[in-house]
Amino acid sequence: MEVDGAQFSATLQWWAGGLYALALFVALRLAPWRRLRGERLHVFLGTCVCLLLLWSLRIQAMDGVYFHFLGVTSVTLIFGWSLAVVATSLALLGVILNGAAHWNDFALNALLAGVLPSTRTQVVLVLVRSLLPRNFFIYVLVNGFLTGALSALAAAYAAVGLLLASGAQGLPALQAILLPFFPLMFFPEGFINGWLMTVLVAFRPHWVYSFADEDYINGK
Repeated sequence: MEVDGAQFSATLQWWAGGLYALALFVALRLAPWRRLRGERLHVFLGTCVCLLLLWSLRIQAMDGVYFHFLGVTSVTLIFGWSLAVVATSLALLGVILNGAAHWNDFALNALLAGVLPSTRTQVVLVLVRSLLPRNFFIYVLVNGFLTGALSALAAAYAAVGLLLASGAQGLPALQAILLPFFPLMFFPEGFINGWLMTVLVAFRPHWVYSFADEDYINGK
């Protein structure tokens, strides 16, 4: 979910810009750039294009609020947190250059649609690895399906919280127009991520940094 930055104060936009700049700096420093060689570089660039197309397919749920599928959980599982932040930033930049969004929306939406869901996905991945058996079905159902849905849901509620805290939208309007659509949007989000990760780990497991046959399949 994305929001129109014009609804928010300049102070909030400056804070969002600062937080996003910090997250992007950390991502650029930690990103495993040496991993992006040959085929994997093509996969990364193709992923950025796919995100751009996916994020361009949006609907206006209410004034200044837009729904689209994220796909960020899959990107994080494939490349890791740092490259996921870079990929979502490039995708959002492409959306803006295409005229589907505005420059004053960039920092807020980069946090909501990129940094927040990728961070949640990475945290859940670490917790699942620590607390649950390394099993193929756990990886797909928990890390792919469930985390994809919950990460998108967390980003959407964060956007709702910003709208309420800033006074851009009132709670009655959000309850009547926006919140009823959340269950309808985030089950498909989970399905898309779960299905995509199932296909990738079955046919292209070497593309997925967070998956290894030795851990999840061999000897199970």
